[in-house]
Parts: sequence; structure tokens; C-alpha cells
Amino acid sequence: MEAKFHNTLTGTKEAFKPIHPGKVGMYHCGPTVYDYPHIGNMRSFVLADLLRRWFEHESKDHEPLAVTQVINITDVGHLTGDNSGDADTGEDKMEKAATRDGKTAAEITALYTAAFREDLDALNIRTHDAGFEPTHFPKATEHIKEQIELIKKLQELGFTYEVGDGIYFDTARFPEYGKLGNIDVAGLKEGARVDAVANKRNPSDFALWKFSGSQNRLQEWNPGDFGADFAIGFPGWHIECSAMSMKYLGEHFDIHTGGIDLMPVHHNNEIAQSEGATNTGRDGAAGSKPFVDYWLHSAFVNIDGTKISKSLGNGIRVSDIAAKGIDPLAYKYFLLGAHYRTPVNFTWEALAGAEKALNGLRRAVAEGAADSEVTGVTGVVNADYFSRFEEKMADDFATPQALAILFELIKDKSVSPADKRVTLLAADEMLGLKFDALEKDVRVLIPKEIEELMALREKARFEKDWKTADRIRDELVEKGYKIEDK
Repeated sequence: MEAKFHNTLTGTKEAFKPIHPGKVGMYHCGPTVYDYPHIGNMRSFVLADLLRRWFEHESKDHEPLAVTQVINITDVGHLTGDNSGDADTGEDKMEKAATRDGKTAAEITALYTAAFREDLDALNIRTHDAGFEPTHFPKATEHIKEQIELIKKLQELGFTYEVGDGIYFDTARFPEYGKLGNIDVAGLKEGARVDAVANKRNPSDFALWKFSGSQNRLQEWNPGDFGADFAIGFPGWHIECSAMSMKYLGEHFDIHTGGIDLMPVHHNNEIAQSEGATNTGRDGAAGSKPFVDYWLHSAFVNIDGTKISKSLGNGIRVSDIAAKGIDPLAYKYFLLGAHYRTPVNFTWEALAGAEKALNGLRRAVAEGAADSEVTGVTGVVNADYFSRFEEKMADDFATPQALAILFELIKDKSVSPADKRVTLLAADEMLGLKFDALEKDVRVLIPKEIEELMALREKARFEKDWKTADRIRDELVEKGYKIEDK
């Protein structure tokens, strides 16, 4: 089944055609590992997971593709000025975090990279599943050589100039600058960025390499060790993504994703320096080699109507969800309840609703397993429901509509419990929500009377009516059911 994605580069929904038949290469902008990731950061990786699972799933109309996936780890060069739109000033976030936490830069990197990987696992983001190629997680500090070589190439082609604090990319030499998202370069009001760097030629110019100067830095490199003749310093934030993506995926690859906040500056800078270095002509000449064919961007996650920000102290983590006794996959379900390009507003009430809906699907799978044990019938995929589900997923991941089809399935009395189970598990290969989570524990159908008592007890607990909750628990025990609050 042919998939169509909204391509930010063209502003239209396009049918996906891989560059190399049977293969797809994807790069996802990863975290800057100076702090713990919050739930908003994780949305773009849920999108990455949808893409990977779609390409690797197989149906009668769709052959699986071999996926090479890269998620970079930014552990140098991301300056604090980026938060205010001034991408070339401020402290390096890694250096600042090391000072803040009293650790070395390497210790900071290890701590927050591990936390990020744990969150990926908690959300069942496919990165190292058996039978699939492991995801690459390259670190910027381990690819300094590639970044310096790319800067040298841009120097040779005339795309750079040097000022007091570093080497900059001259965006005037790349006429297509800003083509991603149709950015109005002429209208950018970034005078502060020009003033911040003496002799910077254009507001949109960006640093490829920053000189250490008299700074006492924890992380710096001598380009002379790699055959370059510029001063000791550290790479700019943007150059790392171009260098690492091209190392693992080639100069021209299929898909690049990230949060919508990265599109105007970071991703346009990637395009400019990458196509500037690899085109057949110069100055972004027409007919040059494209960097990426499809750009996909996920929208923001707000909390109670407010933008998530570490400075505001509202950066809820995936582990915070688990600490409340809620399955982190309920958050993934919450995100899939909206289209990835639609902003969402997180509340604990909305998350509780998502967990209830997810468990409804899981219960249908468990009931199908119990039915199969009784009847000996394993079930088959319902072709009608599954094809409709696939069609929605193929349409730029219309996940709200796809999930609605699954609920339509579980309410359909004409479909056997065993068939519902098999169909739901086939759909879950594309969603990664672990629909079989209850199946491992549930081997009997819970009577409606017991479910109603359980619901009444949960209501009493929520209202802190412990006396009623205890009474209902005792009643359930008398009926042969033990409840453990985990």
C-alpha cells in the first residue's frame, strides 16, 4: 500500500518513493543531552517510530523495507542563545550543564543519554528489536573529524568567511536558503544576531566553527590534527547533523524528521551547508543534488495550555508518568490520539482517558486469547477492518481515525474474539502500544459485575473515600478476586 506523507519541503502530501528500491534511510534530530528529556521532546520520536514500523511491516499490499535509522546525540556545540533565536551566542549547553552539576562533560553526556534511551524503551520506540537493524546513535564529539572535513569543503567552495569568533556560512551564496517552510529570509528581524557577532554579513548566516579564544573550555579541538588551518575551538550545532547524517546515510537520503521548532533555522541550515558541499555546481545552482527528499515535522506538546519549558519547571518526564502508576504507553496512545502535525495539550485527566482507552484495546486482545484457549481457534486477521486501518495509516499517519477503526472492530459482535485479537495485534505492529500486555496475565474473562465493582472502587480511591474502597475490596475478595494496587 502506497504511503503519502506531508512534505514540509513542498508543503504538500506526497506519495513516498524510496531512493533505493527496498531500502529507506531516515535521520531524526536527537536530544541535546544537557538535561533530562521531557514528554514534549519525545513526540518527534513517536513519529520516527511510526515511520519505522510502517516501512518494516508487511501486508498483502506492502513489502517491508530495510530501514537504516539514525538518531544523533548532541553533546557539544548547542549554545544557550538558540532559545532566543540567537544561534551563535551564549554558553555551550553541555559546558553549562557540567558546571551546574559538578560533573565532567563526559559524565553529563552519559547520564542524560541513558535517560533518553530509557524513555525510548518506555515508549516502545523500536531501536534494537530482534530481527531489525539497530538504530545508530552517533555522538557529535565522536565525529569531529567528519565535521571539520565538511567545513574544509565548504571553505574550498567559497561558502564561508571568518570573523572574530569563528567561521560562518554565507547564506547569500546559497540562493535557495529558507526553502524549507518558505521562510521569508528578507523579512527576518534578527538584528540582535548581527550585532552579537562583529562583521557578520547576513542575519541568517550561522557558525560552522566557534573559536575558543581565551575561554577555559572543557571541550575543544585543534583542527590542525585533521589537516585544517583554522583555530582551536568547537563545532557549531548545525554542522554536526549534516556530517553525521551523510556519514551513515549518504549525501542524498530519504527522510529527515524533527520537531517543528527546528524547521525555520536548524533544518534550513542543514540544507544549505549539505547541498552547498555536495552540489555539482556552486552557490546552490539549479540541478544540484538534493540533501533529503522528505521532511516531516511534529507539532508542539503543551501542558495545561502552556508551552513546556525547563525554565518554567513544567517539564514532565516519562518517568514521572510511570511514578504515578500509569503505563508510559498511555502517553504514546495520547499522542496518537491526535495527528502528529496538530499541537496537543497534555493534562493528567487526558492521560487517564488515554490509559482507559488503551486498556480497552488490550482487554479485547486478552479476551481473544482466553476465547482461543477455550475453543482452540487461533483466529485470522479481519481483512476489512485491517485494510481500512492500513489506509488511514498510509494517509500521512491519520492515527485518530485509525484508532477509531480499531474500536469499531472490538464493538462488532459479528467478528469473533479470536479474530479481533489477531487483527489488533497486526495493527499493533504499526503502533507499538503492546496490545498483548494483559494477555500475558489474563486467562479468564472478568464478569461485568466484577468490572463494575472495580470501577466503583477506583472512583472511591480517587475521591479519597478509603472506607468505601476497602469495603469494595473485601467484597471482591469474597467473590474470589484479589486486587493489587501497583
